[in-house]
Amino acid sequence: MNASFVYRTLITKMLRILVVCVCYAALALSAAVASAADSRGQASERAFSENPRVVIETTEGNIEIELLPKFAPKHVNNFLDLVEKDFYSGLIFHRVIPNFMIQAGGYEVGVKYRTHDDNMVPNESYNGLKNKRFSVAAARTDDPDSADTQFYINVVDNPFLDAQPNKPGYTVFGRVIDGFDAVERIELTDTHLRMGMAGVPEQPIVISAVEWLNPQ
Repeated sequence: MNASFVYRTLITKMLRILVVCVCYAALALSAAVASAADSRGQASERAFSENPRVVIETTEGNIEIELLPKFAPKHVNNFLDLVEKDFYSGLIFHRVIPNFMIQAGGYEVGVKYRTHDDNMVPNESYNGLKNKRFSVAAARTDDPDSADTQFYINVVDNPFLDAQPNKPGYTVFGRVIDGFDAVERIELTDTHLRMGMAGVPEQPIVISAVEWLNPQ
């Protein structure tokens, strides 16, 4: 048998084996990427017999919120995961804009950002809920699926934050049911520019705890 023929045959077999290995590696990588994508933003799955209620204890008084898992299950589960981890204790209302909203969930006293795991939540703004006064919604960047730990309370109706055809809005996942006076006190607090951020209260408004009132 011709030596060059044997050599070519051997090379061909080796190339076939290499191609098969590359294909298997690509499939494994694709599966890993898909798994990571599927887990992005996934919070604990819970079944609720009634709407969860939480109380946000602040230095300006308590705010009781009813969460709405029927309309925004991913956001509600993510929020409750953070509550159970005691994530919000020690954070401040870092953005307060009268006649608009009050925002918390990202910064400590001194406007120090609190780091956290990547837990971005898919947008659920097409749920029929509106950014009306005293509704609670998820803050995010321009990426509709970037909501994570920060939330805000609307102090007036803000329809421009609602979902529009072909344009996701800001997901409403709860509503204030008690502590309206505390919300109004926070709204009317004096603010200034701090660390490049506008609307920071001059006197820190601190969340001492967030308690789940009716765990299920």
